[in-house]
Amino acid sequence: MGRKILLVKHNVNGLFRSLLFAVLAESACGFSQQAPAAKPEPGVAQVLAQVLAEAQQAQATGDYRNAAEFYRKAVEMSPEIPELWANLGLMQQNTGDISAAIRSFEQANRRNPSLYVPNLFLGIDYAHSGQTMKAIPFLTRAEKINRTDPQAPLALGRAYFSAGRFTAAAQELERAIALDPKLGPAWFTEGIARLDQVEVDARTMSEEGKQSPFSGDLYAESLARQSRFGEAASLLKSLLDALTQPPCLRSELGMTLIREHDQQGAAEAFAAERTIHPGCGLALLGQARLAIDKGDNDQAFNTLGELWNRDHGFFAANASVLLEGMAQTESTAFVNQVASAGSPALPAAARDAMLAAFNQSGYAVPEASVAQTDSPPASSNDTLNRTAEEFYAAGQFGLCEERIDAAPKPLNTAHLRLLAACAFFTGDNRGASAAANRLRVLVPHSIEALYWSVQSNERLAFQSLARFQQLDPDSARSHVLLADIYQQLERFDDAEAECEKALAIAPGDPAAMLGLASAYLSNRNSKGAVEIAGKALEKSPDDPELNLIMAEALENQREYDASEPFLFKSLKGKPQMIPRIHALIGKAYAETGKPKEAIEQLKLGESSDVDGSVQYLLARLYRQLGDTKDATEALNRMKLIKQQREARGVKRVEDPDLSPVEAVASQASTP
Repeated sequence: MGRKILLVKHNVNGLFRSLLFAVLAESACGFSQQAPAAKPEPGVAQVLAQVLAEAQQAQATGDYRNAAEFYRKAVEMSPEIPELWANLGLMQQNTGDISAAIRSFEQANRRNPSLYVPNLFLGIDYAHSGQTMKAIPFLTRAEKINRTDPQAPLALGRAYFSAGRFTAAAQELERAIALDPKLGPAWFTEGIARLDQVEVDARTMSEEGKQSPFSGDLYAESLARQSRFGEAASLLKSLLDALTQPPCLRSELGMTLIREHDQQGAAEAFAAERTIHPGCGLALLGQARLAIDKGDNDQAFNTLGELWNRDHGFFAANASVLLEGMAQTESTAFVNQVASAGSPALPAAARDAMLAAFNQSGYAVPEASVAQTDSPPASSNDTLNRTAEEFYAAGQFGLCEERIDAAPKPLNTAHLRLLAACAFFTGDNRGASAAANRLRVLVPHSIEALYWSVQSNERLAFQSLARFQQLDPDSARSHVLLADIYQQLERFDDAEAECEKALAIAPGDPAAMLGLASAYLSNRNSKGAVEIAGKALEKSPDDPELNLIMAEALENQREYDASEPFLFKSLKGKPQMIPRIHALIGKAYAETGKPKEAIEQLKLGESSDVDGSVQYLLARLYRQLGDTKDATEALNRMKLIKQQREARGVKRVEDPDLSPVEAVASQASTP
């Protein structure tokens, strides 16, 4: 879906009302603290007091335009008093005269750089006008001046977001949330910032670490989310012999094999994991899942009790994995058993943590059964003589994190790698993200650091956006937001459902229509994508993303002539999508008898060729024109790309409705 959801703008009226009395108080202090030369003459002071009284009366009735006129008279009478300029700026701000407000705030700031309001609003106004780098110093200063108002870190976080500094944005937004946990816009923006950081890190991994097992593991997760479990399992198997690899790969393979209905293979993978890496908690979850599938819930509860005793945080953060891919009747039965009777092997706190995890992941849990408590802490026995490495090996990740946190600083590379893993596994995603950032400072091109950053920030994004949705539970914006998250997680059915909810609340909502069309396209429902994109394009005919969705859906339906005008409009979209669009234009030309034009477009789209399909189509067109030399070179490039993919364990899944040749060519239009 992209980033069509707009960041929530500052509620200037609300912010104005919350700050006005503070500024007036600053004004009073200014009168008493100005140097004698800055004070008005006695006669002027009497007139000024009357003007200010009229200004405040106008403010009290909401007549900000007249209030601005009174403050303008005041600054003409006493131009050296910065608080008067600040008040004038606030009145102008509230009437929408932003350029005048900026000039007034600049006057106030020039006379007293330590006033909070001018710094805050200069930062906000510069950021809204696109001058992000100019805004950041003012907002940084405002935050230092007033550390109790969440508006400064909120605005600074948004400015960092606009500048593409997503980690810094998230840190500032965390400060805003700490000051006001009900500040919905901060939760929202933090979630989006972390998702964008995930995109940046994943792109870097694909460029710098294509052959890394860490990149392969993330790709396997992506395949599994698309229900391509056979491919995911094949890829994971190819990574098992790597010297350096992400933890719990065999258990990930086991979970994937469960979804592939290979229970025997899954059991072998979990058993091997427990032999080689006894501390892998995912292996215990996998064995519990196999027991549930066999109907042996007693064995499942015993295994889960063992996992709970190891590390409460891991249990709480990962319990929902148990139900992934389980038929609804079976998952409902298991959830109800946990909620009603449970098991002596599973303490009450473990039961509550499990039900909370199920609830947060969208499974139906009896409402009275969901505990309203924080996640339980990690177990704390046997902490005196064991090292962090020993805690990690035993699967006691919370204690591992505690031991490293207590170690002398700065931490070395080995400790940071271990800290990122332990923090992530015990459910401390902020700690994992911070450790990954510190590791990247020491090792700038660390693929492992990027891996933990992607993993932790994805979880943090989902948590922040879920919290935002709780604060604003039934608005179209919230449903569109959730749809965007499900799209990111490749849960396309869920994305469709959320967009439909949004459209039920706000028929014709542009973001919801874009989201639904995108979800349909991703879910191989080209007919639905064409229908929804067509309706949305009636209102926004030049929207690049809508045009691209329409074009891809038409190409999937082999309506190549019809796709061309939409493709050319989509060229005005994001720069990173341009090569792919040229490849799609090339495919359309190739299928409509324009081989020379097709070659020109495909060559512009070569950088988007991740599976060799563009090179294959080029080879076909060169051969059609009798150019055997270029055709051979294109085929060689295709083979090289395919070899590189196969080296990472990636297998192409052909559309059963297409011939092998068509299937290869069609990949140019596949996401």
